[in-house]
Amino acid sequence: MKLISTEFSGGSPIPVRYTCDGPDVSPPLSWSDAPDGVVSFALICDDPDAPAGTWVHWVIFNIPADADGLPEGVPTEGVLADGSVQGINDFRRVGYGGPCPPRGKPHRYYFKLYALDARLELGAGATKRDVLRAMEGHVLAEAQLMGTYRRG
Repeated sequence: MKLISTEFSGGSPIPVRYTCDGPDVSPPLSWSDAPDGVVSFALICDDPDAPAGTWVHWVIFNIPADADGLPEGVPTEGVLADGSVQGINDFRRVGYGGPCPPRGKPHRYYFKLYALDARLELGAGATKRDVLRAMEGHVLAEAQLMGTYRRG
C-alpha cells in the first residue's frame, strides 16, 4: 500500500499552509494498492521528536473501504458525512492539528495509514491509544508518509 500527498513528498518539508503558522488545515492525502478485504481505514499522524515525547496531531478512523484518500481541509468534526470518525489530538481538539514545534531543529511528522478488516467500535474523541488497541488483530496493511517542519 502506498500513501502520498500532492503537497509534499516523503522526507520533505510540509508547507506552512498545513501548520500552526498558516491556516492549519489538513493536507490532501491519497493511497493506492490497498489489499483485498479492507472494511475501513484508519490514519494517525504524530511527531516523535516533540520535547515531551510523541505528540499526536491527528486520529481519524472508520474511513470507508472505497476511499482512496482524504481531501485538503478535512472538517474538524467528530463524525464526517462519509461516516469517518475523528479522535482527539494532543492539542485536546478533535480532528487535525498541524505541526507546531518549538523553534529550532526540524521535527518529523509521520502520517500512518492502516487498512483494516473491521470497523472500529469507538466514538468521536477516541485517543490514539484507543484506536491502536481497537485495531489489534485487524491490520491488513500499513503505509506511511513522513514530512518535516521547522520553525525559525
